[in-house]
Amino acid sequence: MYAVKTIDQRHKVLATGDEPELHRMLLERRQHGEWKFPVVIENETAKPWDDAAYLASMKQDSKQGEREDIKAIRQAHKHGKHTLRELADSTAMELNRVKDLVHKYSLPLTNDYWRAEKYNNPDEVIAYQTLARLCKRIDAPEFSIRQASMSNGIVNGYYISRVPKV
Repeated sequence: MYAVKTIDQRHKVLATGDEPELHRMLLERRQHGEWKFPVVIENETAKPWDDAAYLASMKQDSKQGEREDIKAIRQAHKHGKHTLRELADSTAMELNRVKDLVHKYSLPLTNDYWRAEKYNNPDEVIAYQTLARLCKRIDAPEFSIRQASMSNGIVNGYYISRVPKV
């Protein structure tokens, strides 16, 4: 490859290509008065390799990485992996990463349980319950427990949450 460059101190590249092609272009531009300044056709040297720039171009956007991980979690869930541990194993992600993404994006997992913690006594916890059993234990209607779990609310003195099984 050859390049047409200006002769001044900056050596600005005007065009690149094969030598005969550049020579014809140079003559045409001179005849039309486009390039009145002195130029030269030189052999173009390869640019030095820049590892830092190359690696920076390879870095993945953090949001893009999250999107791909969520897509993998949803795909695994679709294929019958319903617990966090199964999702982590099938997607080759760490369990904590799967937990964080499931919580952050409220991904639906069908294999979970209901938990109730006494508002003024955090040591009193009712856990590992189905919704029907929790309704009986704290004497509250099902719709209010569902609503409280979505809004982090309190029902009959209990803080309600829905927890995915590990």
